[in-house]
Amino acid sequence: MEAVQRLRRRKHREAKPFALMVPDLETAGMLCEISDAEAELLQSHRRPIVLLFQRPGCPVAPDIAPAYNTLGIVLPYTPLHHLLLRSFAAMIEPGRPAVLVMTSGNLSDEPIAYRDDEARERLATIAEGMLTHNREIHTRCDDSVMRVAAGGEQFFRRARGYAPEPIQLSFDFSLPILACGGHLKNTFCLGKGRQAFVSHHIGDLENLETLTSFREGIEHFQRLFDIYPEVVAYDLHPEYLATRYALETNIPRKIGVQHHHAHVASVLAEHRLQGPVIGIAADGTGYGTDGAVWGCEIMEASLAGFERLAHLGYVPLPGGEQAVRQPWRMAAVYLAQAYGDAFLELDIPFVRELDRSKWRVLSQMMVRGINSPPTSSLGRLFDAVAALAGLHREVLYEGQAAIELEMRARSREVDSQVGFYPFTIGNQLPAKLDVAPMIRAIVSDIQKDVPLAQIALRFHRTIAELLALACCAARERTGQHQIALSGGVFQNRLLLEQLMARLEDMAFQVYTNRRVPPNDGGLSLGQLAVAAAQLRSKADL
Repeated sequence: MEAVQRLRRRKHREAKPFALMVPDLETAGMLCEISDAEAELLQSHRRPIVLLFQRPGCPVAPDIAPAYNTLGIVLPYTPLHHLLLRSFAAMIEPGRPAVLVMTSGNLSDEPIAYRDDEARERLATIAEGMLTHNREIHTRCDDSVMRVAAGGEQFFRRARGYAPEPIQLSFDFSLPILACGGHLKNTFCLGKGRQAFVSHHIGDLENLETLTSFREGIEHFQRLFDIYPEVVAYDLHPEYLATRYALETNIPRKIGVQHHHAHVASVLAEHRLQGPVIGIAADGTGYGTDGAVWGCEIMEASLAGFERLAHLGYVPLPGGEQAVRQPWRMAAVYLAQAYGDAFLELDIPFVRELDRSKWRVLSQMMVRGINSPPTSSLGRLFDAVAALAGLHREVLYEGQAAIELEMRARSREVDSQVGFYPFTIGNQLPAKLDVAPMIRAIVSDIQKDVPLAQIALRFHRTIAELLALACCAARERTGQHQIALSGGVFQNRLLLEQLMARLEDMAFQVYTNRRVPPNDGGLSLGQLAVAAAQLRSKADL
């Protein structure tokens, strides 16, 4: 416990889980429940970190994965790992599992230090010792992180073991293309012939070091695969560093791709579909064509284009990115939408503990339109419900509150037949998905002292039902029966599996990301596919 806390302090990694390396499958089975598919993935030659459900009474320090009911487990994939584990096993008490905490050689939010002199300088405050080698590391590369969910493999991070293996596509590139990806969980992608080369995980482009890693990675891939792009694709958000790179490069043809269209297109590309399909793109943040912050979009989409059919009703995002770190803001916004100013009189813990002076400032910002863009983000709705129900009012990383809400919904004591909260779906185009009735019903449950786990599960079931019924309305309008699901919200295993089961019951054919992550790590593949389709459509004119 003390060692884990010390590592967290030194790495400035306050809450995100650490991975564990174990010597064999038998040891992994002492910590976690392992299905046949998970065992096969763990033991594959690619050796990813695999997310597994913890066994009751799992004998590891709680601070390894605080508030999670899963652990990231990896088996050794180099001779050095086997030697380390063997030596460690010889040092500990007989019968105690040999388990090592594994983490990348970097400070949080910085790229991995992979040169010896760089490591000695940057990791001096973290590591008490270093093992070096006379063979230089050619390029940095994180571990891949995966799980088995909804009947197949799902990436959280695609890197070592998978990148830069190409993804085979169903179409030819008329010109070589570079797609620059997004701002968070960045990857880039190069396309030539019928192959897409998605990069290893670069990370969040929020500092000079990571931006330098991004630039160096592109240059490395261009040399490695002899691909020198004549077209560059990028996200529409004008402030993304990847977008700025694309706009400033001397590549002559530039194609902007809407964020959520790219998410859906990533599914089409990897499944070799052209569309059109019904696409659901659900995440935390994406720049919309109307300037709003999109994040729960139902669209009819092909690789070449899309039409927005429905979305979560807009609410203000007070403080922009600050609302991501402070979910209490979104909880208060949704309460204000559902009750007006009368929400301040509600007798629930969230309102009693609300800082009224801070809320008055936010209210004035929203009235005046100051740094409060409208958002349809499903990620922010998850944050709001988590804060409203008594979980994190502030978080240390994006998605922390939503992840804990899912963990609570998976409690073994919850009755799975909890029903749905009410909601409405408008008749206009695009249709508005109104969750104000759900917010009022959640408040009622809180007032009745309904257990948090039951509220969390009922909320998940409601969102799955809302999206499924919105897809039914989209099918009536378009005639489409194929559905593509993408976006970071679909890393929520409970929501993904509930929604896929509901859609399949409704006779939809459902596709989701299997070759790239559903989060922004898959954006570059989608951007690449959209840009290629737009080039083809222009050539056909």
